[in-house]
Amino acid sequence: MDSDIRLVDIEPIFTDEEFRVPLKFGTGVIRAITSLTVRATVENRRGETAEGLGNILLSDIWGYPSAEMSHEDRDEAMRRVAARFCELLMENARFGHPIDLYMEVKPELKRLAEEVGEELQVATPMPVLGALVCASPADAALHDAFGNVNGICTYDGYGPEFIDHDLSRYLGPQFAGKYVADYIHDAYKPELPVFHLVGGLDKLRRDEVTDEDPRDGFPVALEDWIERDGLFCYKVKLTGKDIDWDVARTVEVAEVIAENRALIGSDHFYLSTDSNEMNDSPETVVEYAEKLREASPMAYEALLYFEQPTERDLSVHRFDMREVARHKPVVVDEGVTDIEMLRLAEELGWSGVGLKTCKGHSSALLYVAYAREHDLVVTVQDLTNPGLSLIHSAGLAARIDTLMGVEYNSRQYLPNASPELRAKHPDLFTVRGGRIRTGSLSPTGLGY
Repeated sequence: MDSDIRLVDIEPIFTDEEFRVPLKFGTGVIRAITSLTVRATVENRRGETAEGLGNILLSDIWGYPSAEMSHEDRDEAMRRVAARFCELLMENARFGHPIDLYMEVKPELKRLAEEVGEELQVATPMPVLGALVCASPADAALHDAFGNVNGICTYDGYGPEFIDHDLSRYLGPQFAGKYVADYIHDAYKPELPVFHLVGGLDKLRRDEVTDEDPRDGFPVALEDWIERDGLFCYKVKLTGKDIDWDVARTVEVAEVIAENRALIGSDHFYLSTDSNEMNDSPETVVEYAEKLREASPMAYEALLYFEQPTERDLSVHRFDMREVARHKPVVVDEGVTDIEMLRLAEELGWSGVGLKTCKGHSSALLYVAYAREHDLVVTVQDLTNPGLSLIHSAGLAARIDTLMGVEYNSRQYLPNASPELRAKHPDLFTVRGGRIRTGSLSPTGLGY
């Protein structure tokens, strides 16, 4: 196809970002992080050239957790894998559709991570999830460049007029004659509800704020965020280990929201929970759900879904999640790194899949198709995406069916990042009535 692209040049660009307030995960706290932007130059078969961009935060605490290694050592390993992946793409440059160009080299990520681990003599090998994070900006840059060089919105390039085979190549015979285009919308949804992250260290009420908190013009307490943004969707970080604390925290969050519901303009609000895989078993998730229902029917009713409460390697204990799903949908996130793991999640009773652009744009599109065909729910989470990666994530959410909106955490932790993009897309970066608007997205590429 004359729309096929070939990589001409690729450049990884690393910068440092510092969070304005700490973000607590189940495995630690993020205060500073590396931002990776990849710039790719491609040509199509007509000889036309264009650039594409991709960006992600190299969140080692999420993608490469290790009690034996420092943040600095893990960060260095992830930077090297990212650079090596770019080199690999150049070495294998050929004409093709960006989904194929990425999926053909994706299996090499494990080898690249192992090579870097041997060079640095790491204490903990980099898992596939961490390597996916390293590769994801390059994947996004190829898709962005594909749209730009062909003068189309990238999402309009996933049908038979742009790709010479159907989804059966990646998803099996059930998908013969079907394309990604069959599972996505023809245009961006004009607006998206945003999920606000309530971290384990976040202040909820104004009287909790002290002189040690930032005085930079941005809200600190949840109450102030609600007043500023009219929020009605929230993601609550839990411990997964202290069920009573988790219940009390969820109840308190719900009470703060309810007390400020006049600012939301609606009696309805939604919660999701994320223990970052810290629950020992499905039974502890059920215990949490039952205790929450007893402690606060309001909070339980508002609960929309659980996000990856148990271990990310689904094959270790092969937990049956059906009892959890009888309470609320339970969505697999870190546990899905390829389509085989999504099939396993479905077999084990998970309700759906959480998409993150940091796990690869091409893979996300395949997961969307599989989920739609198998009646699984889809959510779109982020990795505290700022700038380009926020635009990318929002654009993806605006072209597919999701359980509810998109996460938008960078406004809490990196509110000053990418000022030029925030000026170009003010309605996308500014939350009003709990929503962002997509009208400024460019008609070509991924919308930057």
